[in-house]
Order: sequence, then structure tokens, then C-alpha cells
Amino acid sequence: MRVVFMGTPDFAVPTLARLAADGHAIAAVYTRAPARAGRGMSLRPSPVHALAETLGAPVLTPATLKTAEAAETFAGHRADVAVVVAYGMLLPQAILDLPRHGCLNLHGSLLPRWRGAAPIQRAVMAGDAESGVGVMRMEAGLDTGPVALEARVPITEGMTAGELHDALMPAGAELMARALERLDGGTLAFTPQPEDGVVYAHKITNEEARIDWSRPASAVAARINGLSPFPGAFFEADLGKGPERVKALRARLAEGSGEPGTLLDGDGTVACATGAVRLLELRRAGKGGSATGGEFVRGARLSPGTRLG
Repeated sequence: MRVVFMGTPDFAVPTLARLAADGHAIAAVYTRAPARAGRGMSLRPSPVHALAETLGAPVLTPATLKTAEAAETFAGHRADVAVVVAYGMLLPQAILDLPRHGCLNLHGSLLPRWRGAAPIQRAVMAGDAESGVGVMRMEAGLDTGPVALEARVPITEGMTAGELHDALMPAGAELMARALERLDGGTLAFTPQPEDGVVYAHKITNEEARIDWSRPASAVAARINGLSPFPGAFFEADLGKGPERVKALRARLAEGSGEPGTLLDGDGTVACATGAVRLLELRRAGKGGSATGGEFVRGARLSPGTRLG
């Protein structure tokens, strides 16, 4: 099939690679424009952009798709289908109507739960037992279209958002490959999403990243794991030069109780409103390396009874 691929981050790379390997003609790749990153703040192409160049596919990075010129350019690709995976830009109806078979989106949740911007993080933060990916036909609404295929992935105890992300990537690539095979054969069927169970995965805010020890231990651990590796949940502690931010990148439930935010032992166990969490991986904000909770506590000379902010 003749495919226009639209995606930006690492999450979209396996799907583009799989569709190219399956012999689909990649008519064009749409992605976000190169952004400045790193110490030198040099312009870096997106992961999808980099792969598209190795595939020899034309790359477009429009600032908007809402103009007549953008629609004319898109129409020129003569696409059978557009495949959208974490593109990062809304598609207007004029674009959605152009491909012969419409636009298919690979979404990182089991719809209608976690429509929106941060479905992977929100699923872990909420303590969900499972997540998954789905192939949906796109409509003008936010992730409201009918779903054709789904693949389920369990969220195991202690799994971080980063680990769930990495598990969903190959599952999504395989699912989209199956979807295009069925679409080409005329057997891809869609089912409307149920009206019950709609939950929105709003964009993560900076305020959410600060750990609130006054919540139950289960909620604290889920928040820490759900925000790992990015943006990273954090607390503040005096490491010898006044309060500094410390990022908690992994946690699990632990035995113990005390005033919320109190360090209970030398292994990184912290009391919450009910119960306690063991901090398994910590990193000082702005630093590259991480350490286990015990290593960090000993290195920072934090004693039991220390209150963490």
C-alpha cells in the first residue's frame, strides 16, 4: 500500500521500520521539525526523521496542517492510508479525508481509557493492571474514533512508564502491520468505542512531579514509577548545601510507618500517609548517574528520622 507515515518520537520508530520492511511504499514521512538539544543546543532531527532518511523517504516538517497549501501537498502523495503514531500535531478534517482508506492511529492505551497526551504514564500512575495499544480510525475528536485491533500488555508490579513504553513499541508495530494487511485485503473491521469508561490522559504538569508523602504508599509508588524516566518524580533533601532536588526513578511498597516524608532506615524506606515505600533508584537533579536507595542514603549521609520535602 502507498502510506504516508506521521510520527515523531522513539515510540513511532518500530512501526515505521516494520511498514517499510513489509514492502509498503512510504510516500512521505511527516514529523516535527528538528529541535535544539544537548549541551551545544544544536538542532537534532526527531527519531522518526532520522529513520526516514535512512529509508530514503521524503521528510516533511510543516509547522501547521491547517492551510490549503498543506492539504494540497498532502493530496499530492496519493496515499492509500495515513499511519499516525505519536505525531504531536492535530490533523484537520481536510487532511483526514484525503487518504483513500482514511487515517489510522496507533494509540498507547486500551481505548476509551486514557484518551489524550500521556496514556502510558497515566496508566502506571493510576495503578492499572494492564495497558496496551490499539489501531483506531481517526476522527476530528480527540482519540474518539472506532477501534479495529488491540493488543494487551500487563503492567507488572514495579514497572515504570519507560518499561511499559518499551513493551508497547514492538506490540504496536506488529499490530499496525496486521491492520494494514487486513486493510489491503478488505477485512479490517472497526468497532465504535463504548461511551462508558472514557478517561483522559492529560499532559503531565510540573506540579505533579513533586512527591506528596501525605498520600497512601500505593499512590506514591505508582506516581514515582509512572513519571520515570521523564520527567521524574522528585523530593527535596538537605545534602549538605541546603535543600536540593532528588529524583526518584523507581519505588515499591515496603513495611513501615511514621510521619509522612520521614526516612525510616538506611535503605531508602520513606513513610507515607499509610504504609511506606522503598526508593529503589535515585538521582540528584541535574546529575547523570543514578544510585540505589541505600547507596544514595549512605552517600548523602541521610540518617533515619530525616524529613524529606
